[in-house]
Amino acid sequence: MVCMTAGTHKKVIVALSGGVDSAVAAMELVRTGHRVEALHMTNWEDDDGYCTAATDLQDAQAVCHDLDIPLHHVNFAAEYRQQVFAAFLAEYAQGRTPNPDVLCNREIKFGVFLDYARRLGGNRIATGHYARLDVGPPVRLLRGVDDGKDQSYFLHQVPADALARALFPLGGLQKSEVRRLANDAGLRVHDKRDSTGICFIGERPFREFLGGHLAGTPGDAVTPTGEPVGAHEGLPFYTLGQRQGLGIGGRAGAGGEPWYVAGKDEARNTLIVVQGRDHPLLWSAGLDTEAAHWVTAPPALNAADGFRCSVKTRYRQRDVPCQVRAGADGGLAVRFDAPQWAVTPGQYAVFYAGDTCLGGAAITTARPAANPVAVERVAPL
Repeated sequence: MVCMTAGTHKKVIVALSGGVDSAVAAMELVRTGHRVEALHMTNWEDDDGYCTAATDLQDAQAVCHDLDIPLHHVNFAAEYRQQVFAAFLAEYAQGRTPNPDVLCNREIKFGVFLDYARRLGGNRIATGHYARLDVGPPVRLLRGVDDGKDQSYFLHQVPADALARALFPLGGLQKSEVRRLANDAGLRVHDKRDSTGICFIGERPFREFLGGHLAGTPGDAVTPTGEPVGAHEGLPFYTLGQRQGLGIGGRAGAGGEPWYVAGKDEARNTLIVVQGRDHPLLWSAGLDTEAAHWVTAPPALNAADGFRCSVKTRYRQRDVPCQVRAGADGGLAVRFDAPQWAVTPGQYAVFYAGDTCLGGAAITTARPAANPVAVERVAPL
């Protein structure tokens, strides 16, 4: 495990967001004797009232004042738009649902941020992620001890050499402990609400935001048999398993169960919707992926049976046992032990062996479950 030895003279550059997690990460490094400096990133610039960059910078300045550490400020908005946001829009335009936080970690926090921190003389960087590291060699990415906050899912695409230069001071803590430590130390961000929503874009009406960057052609929302039951505003604005915002009211003879998005027919510009969370079309027996990124050496895929592990198909989900084999075009073919709900192309399948995050890959297709009601099913938390 990475340890933080008191009295070290190595300089650590902390990614200080202005939130409680990164503040406590910085505080713990100071407490254990590191030479700590903070670097605050501005990664999104917007004047529409939803971006909190100015407030976050002020909070970061206050934390550095409380901890008596230097604060640097850098603007990576151009890099974020080029390396993260452009890919985000391209995925939505293709009908997929991307996870920009994964790219943000790989390209920004452990990419351009790491490079900038090294120019500042930093030997290591640190973040407020809830994850742990065993630097080995080889380096291993481990779950955080707080199951509800573990963020190894979002870090699985980070290269091993970048992880080897990182510290995660919160990996062994519960979120409640982090809040308590901040409160006990008198950090003024101790009760600041956690940010949610898309990485660095903020909390805003998502469909309205996406519509400002992508064109959507309205069309019909239909049942699997083709019966029109409503309308959609453009296929990019919907994701599999979505329940809210469909605008499908009660229909005679349809019962009172809610409607969910089960698919998209790009050729006909129709949104396929089903009624009831347990509808068979919402469950998958497996999935296919693009080429995987492995944190260390790739598992053996040359054997006919591949290898056994567990997998998450989205962040807020328990990982479940699966069989992984080599797939088409350098990707993976994954078979779940139990069907999974709303497996979504564009999201990531992330693989685990116990507490070790092995790596992951973007999902390309979901394989339908032949008879999902006949076996135990596992849905997201």
